[in-house]
Amino acid sequence: MEWAYLILAGLFEMGWAIGLKYTEGFSRPWPSLGTIAAMIASFYFLSQALRTIPVGTGYAVWTGIGAVGTAILGMVIFGESVAPLRLLSLLLIVLGMMGLKLSA
Repeated sequence: MEWAYLILAGLFEMGWAIGLKYTEGFSRPWPSLGTIAAMIASFYFLSQALRTIPVGTGYAVWTGIGAVGTAILGMVIFGESVAPLRLLSLLLIVLGMMGLKLSA
């Protein structure tokens, strides 16, 4: 169950990272509230996961899910670069997270 919490935490991290783009410096109330709610949910699920998952592993996987997911969403939603080196770098992050999961 802890790994499910960690995945949820990472998904909410993606949500608040993308949400920041829409807050326009927290000057737009509804996107700002949604972003803050996603931040709270992300930290809550991370705290639940870290009850049993080692903190170093949990934090690295949480940020990895957020980083990879946000980068992919940036490519899809905002038309950011899809350069091969960028995709390879994201793959390396995913492989690192898999290694941490297998070693936990």
